[in-house]
Amino acid sequence: MTTLPSVPFDSSDLRVEDIVRLAERKAAPRLGTDAAFVARINQGAEFLDRLLQEDGIIYGVTTGYGDSCGVAVPPELVPELPKHLYTFHGVGLGALLGAEETRAVLAVRLASLCRGASGVSYALLQQLERLLLNDVLPAIPEEGSVGASGDLTPLSYVAAVLCGEREVLAGSGVEPASEAYQRHGLVPLTLRPKEGLAIMNGTAVMTALGCLAFQRARYLSLLCTRLSAMAVYALAGNPHHFDETLFKAKPHPGQQAVAARLRSDLAGDLNIRRNEARIQDRYSLRCSPHVIGVLEDALPFLRTQIERELNSANDNPIIDVEGERVLHGGHFYGGHIAFAMDALKQLVANLADLLDRQVAQLLDVKFNHGLPANLSGASPPRVSINHGFKALGIATSAWTAEALKLTMPASVFSRSTESHNQDKVSMGTIAARDCLRVLTLTEQVAAGALLVATQGAQLRGRVVPAERNPFPVLESMVAEVRRHSAFLEEDRRLDGDLKTLCALIRARAFSLY
Repeated sequence: MTTLPSVPFDSSDLRVEDIVRLAERKAAPRLGTDAAFVARINQGAEFLDRLLQEDGIIYGVTTGYGDSCGVAVPPELVPELPKHLYTFHGVGLGALLGAEETRAVLAVRLASLCRGASGVSYALLQQLERLLLNDVLPAIPEEGSVGASGDLTPLSYVAAVLCGEREVLAGSGVEPASEAYQRHGLVPLTLRPKEGLAIMNGTAVMTALGCLAFQRARYLSLLCTRLSAMAVYALAGNPHHFDETLFKAKPHPGQQAVAARLRSDLAGDLNIRRNEARIQDRYSLRCSPHVIGVLEDALPFLRTQIERELNSANDNPIIDVEGERVLHGGHFYGGHIAFAMDALKQLVANLADLLDRQVAQLLDVKFNHGLPANLSGASPPRVSINHGFKALGIATSAWTAEALKLTMPASVFSRSTESHNQDKVSMGTIAARDCLRVLTLTEQVAAGALLVATQGAQLRGRVVPAERNPFPVLESMVAEVRRHSAFLEEDRRLDGDLKTLCALIRARAFSLY
């Protein structure tokens, strides 16, 4: 049995990559066992116990929630309050989060509770670790969070499963959590007074989706660069558009990095690529570093926003263990993740638009500089009945249009809710879901562009045999695609090829920079 590398959950900071590895089951969580760490976690829970014994008033422990914070809860009912919290929040609808997304949610919530400012017991952290280790994944509906007070509704499904209730993912469906518990020998948890609130009153869902979105966007940036290089070659374009001296004149680092990658991909004999009759290519080729470079320059900033949220205590109230204070605030507000996701989805949709325009050039005989119409590989006697990638060009435009339509910022659609207690909310989870949808659509466009650019590169070698194989990196990419999708000579359905390529893109399987 292969032992997975571990990701520590103690007081140390995590990175986006740690959450992604856990989500993909390429790593396993390792909860800190150091005596000082365990004592610090339990100290917060013990402090709350003392407050309760002293008849202290603690929001969400001896009071109702939200606008009901003025409702006092009698001491004998305090133990039941956490169960009521996750029970009445069981109103989620929509599709369920996938297995990777759900693992990321569990990991992000565990990371936040490990900061030691939430007043939870070490036993709760152990139960979250057990769910991850045994892959017992709560069935979490996507819809129902406004992003403040955090992800209450979706996280209620985590809280319920910790207690052995509701459903968990099982294959392509779900099963009762109780059955999964029995199979893995798990014991349901009984939540302590603040633990229901600590699990639910935070930004774990939006932050988890943000980590996954960041990783997918970064890979798409690299893939879009490689595709742009393939389009330049297939369209007999001008690689001198990416000259190093040219890009020193406008020194955006991301833009320069993309241009450098394009120069590396097109590092064959540039003299044979110089087209004196066409000294300037259309924008989707010439300006590809400028389009992709915006995303490249934004990624470090977006990483900072996501990782700060990941490594924060973001529930309410915060427990000051050293000062023995209960601090009421609004750290559940997901504004930074909302902004990051709204920004990222716009940047990624621009990649879809760029690739769609490159596909359009490659398919159109008015612009593809001698390649066959729709890049059909049919022999001359059969050209009239073959249509090549005509329909795929329509499909990439459809996916692009849908991606662009989703770029309206979700964070500007705050709604006052819960008797106007939650009167300004982040909509961060909706922004993150939108971003993931834009990423999926853009990956579909990229899969289509891979088929088209690969066909175009091979056909260019037929049109100008002297230019065959001038760029080894691109020829290697063509060979990689051809292992999964054959050259299109006679018309055939392409949906299977596209699904395969989409899966490979999601798995970051293509060898890039």
